[in-house]
Formats: sequence, C-alpha cells, structure tokens
Amino acid sequence: MDASGVDKEEVARHTGYIAPFGQSRFAITRGNAFESQVKADGAAQLLDLLRSHLRLGIEEAGYHDLNQVFGDDGNEVRYKRTQQLLTKADTADGTLFDHPLLRLKIAGRYAYLEPDLIAFQLHGQFHVVEIKSFSVIDGQADPAKVAAAAIQSAVYVHALRDLLGGDPDQVRHETILVCPENFANRPVVAGVDVRKQLTVLRRQLDRIEGIEDLLAEYPPDLTFDLDPDPVSKTPRRDPGALLDAVHQVDASYAPECLSTCELCYLCRDEASGTTGALGKSVREDFGGIEDIAAVLSLARGAQPPPERAEIAERLRQAAALRGEILGEVT
Repeated sequence: MDASGVDKEEVARHTGYIAPFGQSRFAITRGNAFESQVKADGAAQLLDLLRSHLRLGIEEAGYHDLNQVFGDDGNEVRYKRTQQLLTKADTADGTLFDHPLLRLKIAGRYAYLEPDLIAFQLHGQFHVVEIKSFSVIDGQADPAKVAAAAIQSAVYVHALRDLLGGDPDQVRHETILVCPENFANRPVVAGVDVRKQLTVLRRQLDRIEGIEDLLAEYPPDLTFDLDPDPVSKTPRRDPGALLDAVHQVDASYAPECLSTCELCYLCRDEASGTTGALGKSVREDFGGIEDIAAVLSLARGAQPPPERAEIAERLRQAAALRGEILGEVT
C-alpha cells in the first residue's frame, strides 16, 4: 500500500477504522514553540549548541530558509533550490539550512521529505538535525520516542545522500537530536547513531522496488482507489468494496503499529487471533506459528507436523508447568 501511494489515513477513515493517529494539538503547539525558540535570530541558540556538540571553531554561520523559494512553495521548486544550495555550499564555513526539501524514491515514485534543519559543517560533511518536543529528563528520554526519531532521521540521511550523489561520507551517520531538558524549554543536544536504521531502510526500499513481483500474487484488478469527487475530493467508492480490497493483502500487524501507522485499527481487527497481534517477540517465540488456536492445540497435545515437533514439545512443557502452578494456587 505504501508503494501504491495510497492515502492510508483516508482509507482508514472511509472504511470506518479511523485511529487517533498523530500528535495532540497541545503537543504540536508545544513542538512548534520549541522549534521557533531554537531557530530564533538565525538559529543563534542552535549554533551555540552545535559549537559545543561538534566542537565548532566558527563564530558565525550562514543561514538559509528554504520554506519558500521566491514565494513559490511547490515541492519540485523547493527540492531543486535545496539541491542547488547544498551541492554548492561553501565548505570553508558552517551553513544552516532551515526546512530543506528532500525526496525519497519508493517503487519508482518520489515522496518529499522535510527535515527540521540540516547543519552543513566543516570538512565537507552534513549533519541532519532533528528538533523534537519530548523531554530529556535526568539525561534519559522515552526510548520509543528516541527510536522513532532515529528512524525518521535515518530516512533523511538516506535521502540527503541520494541528493548529493550517493556518497555516504558526505552525510554523517550520527544525527543530532535537540530536545527540551527536564521540565523547562532549555534545549539539550544528543547524537543518535542511525547506521542500523539505515540498513533496515535500504532493505525495505529494495523490497518495495520489487513491487512487480509482489503484484503478481494479486488479482490484476486489485485497487485501493478512493474514486474522489473531482470538485469536493470526497471519496465516492463503496466502503465495503474498499475494505474487501484491503483484506486481499494480509495484515502484518504488531502492537507497535498503534503508534506508527494510520491503518493500525483495521489491521488489528484483521489480525485478531494471530500470534503477531500479541507482539513480534511472541510470534518469534512460537517459531512461526501464526494462529493462537494452533498454539493452544499443540500445547494440549495435538500431533504436530515434523517441522514443528520441537516447538510443540516446548509448548507442552510450558502448559504442564502452568498447570502445576495453577494447581498449587488452588
């Protein structure tokens, strides 16, 4: 569905599975205020933080705001301007690029990306800077939020390397995360190594590039088209027909999807009764058994196929141990 370019949020809404996905208004307002503070006066506060974190020996930095290009905020215009400035940047001094526009090729189509900021540094290397509103308290931040920021930053690193011709040495693999410290709005900087996330991203993109192989498994008339009205853009496709189309693609659901995907409620409903719905680690522990009913059947003594003999024995042992414990309690 990602490769098809479908609006998954609109699909979820039209089929009745809309999820409370995304940040609250309070979080968005707080995030915008914190970003504005860090970038005020040509990102003076951010520059002070970068001097300390990167050991910069520069007193001043150049600053380019790429939100608009001569009043034109079109994606392609902004991307070309970003490419022009970043490939011709003066490596003799630091330059801050505010809201540059990058793009990522997914199955032959381009998705446009907008990092909070890219800091161009000495020695011809770029550093991706992400400004987040979640707090670092006593030197610790929410691991899930840091992990999400790392994945997001890795996408920006990959896209920036593509823009610069694919040279990995031109973009630092350690990105810079700027967050509020403790319960105040004083910013603090941390480095985040995204090499692992980059490896995963490249593997995912390579799989999506093989979309023709994937499509061969589905009917040629399969479509997620919402048939929007030409004027109002309101979807006109029958919700039931759209839901039937979505169900032709097996859900690969895990609880983590609730914080990362617009279709999480739809896929959770479809994955009901599967081991994956209990978490990726649970699915892996069950050795590839997809159905909870099959797990319980093996645990109760059902004859397993040869390839599942080992996991069946372990399940029976676990069931026996559970029975003993419950027997002792009663």
